[in-house]
Amino acid sequence: MSRTLVLGDLHGGLKALIQLLEKIDLSTSDELIFLGDYVDGWSDSANTVSYLIELAKQNSCIFIRGNHDDLAHKWLKTGEMNEKWLEHGGQSSLNAYRNFTEEDKKKHKKFFSEMVNYYQDQDDRLFVHAGFTNLHGPEFEYHETAFYWDRTLWEMALAINEEIKPDDFRYPKRLKHFKEIYIGHTPVTRIGETTPVKKANIWNVDTGAAFKGPVSAIDIDSKEIYQSDPVHSFYPNEQGRN
Repeated sequence: MSRTLVLGDLHGGLKALIQLLEKIDLSTSDELIFLGDYVDGWSDSANTVSYLIELAKQNSCIFIRGNHDDLAHKWLKTGEMNEKWLEHGGQSSLNAYRNFTEEDKKKHKKFFSEMVNYYQDQDDRLFVHAGFTNLHGPEFEYHETAFYWDRTLWEMALAINEEIKPDDFRYPKRLKHFKEIYIGHTPVTRIGETTPVKKANIWNVDTGAAFKGPVSAIDIDSKEIYQSDPVHSFYPNEQGRN
């Protein structure tokens, strides 16, 4: 039986991703939805992209655009970079691409350009890296950067009183559009958690792979959770993101 699995932020932790997929016992009939931030963090950033390109040849994969992916793509296309990006993982991507040929980089630029800002399935489940701000839903979003930068969706979910149900007039309108919303971007380690967290109808699957956490995946139907070992344990001589 095929499964749909949602995977959280990777940040160049290819070794952890490979272990995770082994734990999942991945079948070619399984669909994979990646929530973004494939690069910027560990030394395998560029190798992670190469791996994902090959993985998509055997499995149905949906690649959501993350903020780090957008920044890395801009650098690959135009050389554009900024100090903040370099300080928060960008330098690892620059280093990772030093031995890549122009032909390899061309394939990667194509991969980045074909990512989607969000995906909605037939069961009204939304998959997006960060969030959206428009009360009428993501299709009405004014600025696409919200899809991979906005943190207010998750902050709002954390602040909701659990007694307030969807039929209550106080329940946030943004959340009423979907049965479930799956996001990454803001590590759940910030609230002291190490596994995917559900607040209201939002599942946050970013378990801090860029720092001291694992790469995580969740089966959207059974809600079974799979996790790698902490990513930093695969890269003992590296610091990851600061």
